[in-house]
Amino acid sequence: MQIAKNKVVSIDYTLTDAGGEVLDSSAGKEPLSYIHGTGSLIPGLENQLEGKSAGDELKLSVPPESGYGERDEALMATLQREQLKSLGNLQEGLMFSMENEQGERIFTVVKLEGETVTVDGNHPLAGLTLNFEVTVRDVRDASEEELTHGHVHDGSHEDGHAHD
Repeated sequence: MQIAKNKVVSIDYTLTDAGGEVLDSSAGKEPLSYIHGTGSLIPGLENQLEGKSAGDELKLSVPPESGYGERDEALMATLQREQLKSLGNLQEGLMFSMENEQGERIFTVVKLEGETVTVDGNHPLAGLTLNFEVTVRDVRDASEEELTHGHVHDGSHEDGHAHD
């Protein structure tokens, strides 16, 4: 069976940056399973998986515009510590959600200096070319329930997501 819209796809993957540093991997974990064509993956990866079958091994490169986008310096902000007091102990790397003009966005604390805090609303992988090594483990039809709920069901509901 080939990967196409509304198929449940399971992949093993390793994601590296241009320098070969591993950014993420499913190694030692269960394969990543998703419903193809529903926007669960970045477009550049999903598009390159289209038409592949179980057993296929691929090396893929995804440019920023097909991944997490280019960096947008307008998403950098300098705030006063007082504005973020509800977050508790601020540390570089802390991620939190906040409303801005574009709606809710995840921000990362990138610098603490005195009473000011610099935050970045860009995705941590924005601006990077992403290199994937992917092995397609399985391709199957999604159930009606999976399509309705918008995610894969493995039968265990370990995610705490109850279904009636």
